[in-house]
Amino acid sequence: MNASLDRLYERLPAIYRQHDYDQGEPLRALLQVIAEQVGVVEEDIRQLYDNWFIETCQDWVVPYLGDLIGYRPVYEAGEPGDVNTPPGQGRNKILIPRREVTNTIRYRRRKGTLPLLEELARDAADWPARAVEFYKLLGWTQPLNHLRMERGRTVDLRQGDALDRLDGPFDELAHSVDVRRINSRHTPRGRYNIPSVGLFVWRLRAYSMTKVQVFHFDQQRGHYSFSALGNDAPLYTKQVPETAPSQIAGEMNLPVPILRRAFRERPQDYYGPDKSLCIWENDPDAVGSRPIPLSRIVAADLSGWAYRPTQDQVAVDPQLGRITFAQGSTGEIPQNVWVTFHYGFSADIGGGEYRRPLRPPAKTDRVYRVTQSQEPTPSSSFATITAALEQWRQDADQGLASSAIIEIVDSGDYVEQPEILLRAGERLELRATQGKQPVIRMQNAKRSSMDALSITGLGRNGDKPGPWIILDGLLIQGRPVAVKGQVASVTLRHCTLVPGWELKPDCSPKEPLTSSVLLTKTTAKLVIEQSILGSIEVNQDEVKTDPLAIHASDSILDATGTDVEVLSKHQRGIAHAVLTVARCTLIGYVETHAIELAENTIFAGQVRVARSQIGCIRFFYVPPGSHTPRRYSCQPDLVSKAALNADQKREEERVRPQFNSMRYGTPTYCQLAEACAEEIKRGADDESEMGAFHDLYQPQREANLRARLDEHTPAGMDAGIIYAS
Repeated sequence: MNASLDRLYERLPAIYRQHDYDQGEPLRALLQVIAEQVGVVEEDIRQLYDNWFIETCQDWVVPYLGDLIGYRPVYEAGEPGDVNTPPGQGRNKILIPRREVTNTIRYRRRKGTLPLLEELARDAADWPARAVEFYKLLGWTQPLNHLRMERGRTVDLRQGDALDRLDGPFDELAHSVDVRRINSRHTPRGRYNIPSVGLFVWRLRAYSMTKVQVFHFDQQRGHYSFSALGNDAPLYTKQVPETAPSQIAGEMNLPVPILRRAFRERPQDYYGPDKSLCIWENDPDAVGSRPIPLSRIVAADLSGWAYRPTQDQVAVDPQLGRITFAQGSTGEIPQNVWVTFHYGFSADIGGGEYRRPLRPPAKTDRVYRVTQSQEPTPSSSFATITAALEQWRQDADQGLASSAIIEIVDSGDYVEQPEILLRAGERLELRATQGKQPVIRMQNAKRSSMDALSITGLGRNGDKPGPWIILDGLLIQGRPVAVKGQVASVTLRHCTLVPGWELKPDCSPKEPLTSSVLLTKTTAKLVIEQSILGSIEVNQDEVKTDPLAIHASDSILDATGTDVEVLSKHQRGIAHAVLTVARCTLIGYVETHAIELAENTIFAGQVRVARSQIGCIRFFYVPPGSHTPRRYSCQPDLVSKAALNADQKREEERVRPQFNSMRYGTPTYCQLAEACAEEIKRGADDESEMGAFHDLYQPQREANLRARLDEHTPAGMDAGIIYAS
């Protein structure tokens, strides 16, 4: 019994408790029910006290406290969501930010100050920002007796660092006057004018990768890449908070790419174990391991690997994310190199060190831990995923572990091809532990899709339900995930199955026509959540089996081209599957049996559905000429109906989604461009953007920030938002 439930019963005299015991304790049972409700009331009273304060109140109370101090929500950003649903709660956190309500009065007192604009961006939109007064960058004649050295200077072609920053947030060069307004919504915006203040905001975030192995371009020559996939990717700055409220954000305070010249001039700001990047020549977790000292690190342009460091130097190119070692007098090159670095991306999808929800082990779960660490580990840990799977298979066959979790506890590089066998009634979760992203690298000389991470259901067993499996937090490169046999469900959660299997240095796929998931003669329901993967190939007996169910949400399915099939059967045909998608971006041609529901989604390629009378699609974009189920509030249908016949083609082209990048591995991958049509950027059912980054609520953030800028900008000053990334 729970002791807290007996607190009323324990207050009774002993004679009544003894009499109740003789009767079978009916009074005790009654008082336990009453005590439970008393606890609920007491907890509610405690919460009511917490709700008086903005720091401790519940989310639904924030707008009411804001109303007490005159805070007004921005209705241009849309109506608040339902406080009882997770999507509504996430939307309300953007529309009515707790931090902004907290600081409303303080902001009013600081109206007109430059640092306030940066704080507004951080509190109202949760964007890092830098405020720039453009009048300081105007070219003008200065008197010799009163020089202002902090003003913009004329261009010197020998100052490469200043030229790299031209027209950016850290520009130092003088410009001629631009009379166009910076906050105009009707004409092209200008910048360099006396009343203009620009607020540069960063939509990308800097994500960390801590103590991971590098990719070997050429181990004999000492050529390595920070990225585990071998693609060129810029390294980002680890943000350092400003030391004072009056400080204007600099490069070290923002998630910006590291420039070669900045790294050469100030390497101590970027290099170190707790800074933006660090390099080890052996396992950093080993006893006595130390990083390469700063004195050996040099900045270099490693394009084409033409630069050759001397003596014991280690050359780093932060703009390409490359490393090269000098051979030195002994000619020795380190065999294992480990790094810590930061990369740029838009949101928490595809896996990484960001925090993600993990299911706690149940009493029936047996946990197997996998690690490559050289540190002493428990006897229950394994060095490879295959070894852990074999041990679980043995335990499961003996009836000891029908439900298991295989947890990879490091960000190691696992070169193997796991084969997972599942029997009826079994449950398996293969996942990365919190804060890690292991790489499963499946490579051999055959280069065949049959050499895959294989998941096989071994058939039914009486009344036992079909087995299910979850892959969580993994980066899988080199081969697909192949599913066959009697499997109830396969879930990909916070995973990346590299589109095109592998990447070239320029982020183009090495195998652009290959699939990431193969569903062959199986009963599996495929669930995709907050993941990035390539195309899906379904090969089923269309006569004897029902269509497979494929559910995708908050994910990117990338066939590496809009004219390549992202969902189909082998050699382009109708996939025997029923698709359900929500808040996804699909790059490629879709051919499927039916679409049960599609909402807030972007189809960048043609869609062809065999059973168009089934299902509905709403608030999405699909190219003209597609054959789909019933549509509701979709593009370009809406603009075509509103336009004249002569303008229909132009309107259809205008609303076509525009991305900053469509290559996986680049920081702005699948991020909608600033020039993208408003019908796409605010085309979802809640006026957020369509696609995989719907839940970022970028339009609401921008509307909220613009309204606060207008409110806190004094007369005579024009403040405008400029996207830096």
